Amino acid sequence: MTHQLGILDLLSACGFDQACKAKLVRHQDKRFDIPTLIRDGWMDLYQAHQASDIFGKCEYIVSFTGDGGTRAKFLGVYRVANGRRRTPADIPEDSPFQDWLNQPGYFYELEYVPQFADLEGRVVVEWGAGALAWHQYMKNKPVIEIFPSGRALQPFSDYLDFTLSYRELQELMTNEAAHRDWQSSLSAVAGIYMILAETTGQQYVGSAYGLTGIWGRWQQYAANGHGNNKLLKQVIKDDPEHYPKSFRYSVLQVLPKSTKDSEVIRWETQYKHKLGSRATGLNAN
Repeated sequence: MTHQLGILDLLSACGFDQACKAKLVRHQDKRFDIPTLIRDGWMDLYQAHQASDIFGKCEYIVSFTGDGGTRAKFLGVYRVANGRRRTPADIPEDSPFQDWLNQPGYFYELEYVPQFADLEGRVVVEWGAGALAWHQYMKNKPVIEIFPSGRALQPFSDYLDFTLSYRELQELMTNEAAHRDWQSSLSAVAGIYMILAETTGQQYVGSAYGLTGIWGRWQQYAANGHGNNKLLKQVIKDDPEHYPKSFRYSVLQVLPKSTKDSEVIRWETQYKHKLGSRATGLNAN
């Protein structure tokens, strides 16, 4: 019988001791957007806080994030250095976890283990039917996908089924070879897109056409966040603490690349009217 590659096989090849006391954890939380926590640097603190003594008997935790359905993408390995009851001092004032201040819980000192870094964000396992069992003692869960080095985003599925943060957009363009599915899909079409300024809710509507389609236009945004648009430049100048990192990029409509430029621009104008991006948003014309 052929042995299916499992997560323990990969970790062991990198020096992980299968005999240690460890848990697999899959982070997927309706209260928080996990990609945003990762982007803003709060993920380590998030998993250090638990409502009960989840990691009390663990030497290590092997962390994953939900990746759609029952898939789980490898996040990293952490050593459980210490655990104790939570205190208000464990929750920084600027963190998104202020609701936990008056709630009992546990806090763990987790030390990141760098020797598995090459697998982070690349390995996807099948978590199994018990998706609600988000923490489990070590099992050799089957590996169902290994992305090329530099892969940061999940597989491309649909043009209207995603939004990208500025960081994700940069990762997409910086590691084209690892995101060939995204490159081929976004290069294949013209279309209308939107840029959202998250802190204000203001919107910018733009259009993409030509040989490289949406991909080519978004390369310009990845370089500086604003794509040389006057009002987007102003947003970055006025609030450099949040921008361009708090821009989000999404597709509103796709069109064949054979569509005449004038027709693409006509659709762009329609969306500007529908969304009010001239009156209250970031479109100057």
